[in-house]
Amino acid sequence: MIVAGFGFRASATEDSLRDALALTAIANVDAIATPADKAQSITLQAFAKAHNLPVLEIDASTMQAVWTQTQSAKVHVKRGTGSVAEACALAALTTDAILTTPRVVSSDRLATCAIAQGEPK
Repeated sequence: MIVAGFGFRASATEDSLRDALALTAIANVDAIATPADKAQSITLQAFAKAHNLPVLEIDASTMQAVWTQTQSAKVHVKRGTGSVAEACALAALTTDAILTTPRVVSSDRLATCAIAQGEPK
């Protein structure tokens, strides 16, 4: 299973998410993972629907328990992880999942995306 993990600001648009995913250079993903408090975002839901992808909600404690390759001090203070996108992508899968694409940032700097591959939980 290939999961696209997303972190994004409230002001992110579908174009922000689309750009972040495109920057990973991964054409096909099986699901989107994002923090539970962002999963019902109208923007994210519209993006997921347009791509016919399920949204996997990752709770804060699960996300914080995942080590990430990217270590943003600002994100760590706010979210308790080095990268929301990387943590969500990995947390959606079993513990032997691998990060195939580290966090990338959309051109407008409003969304991040990372790709992980592994077995679904």
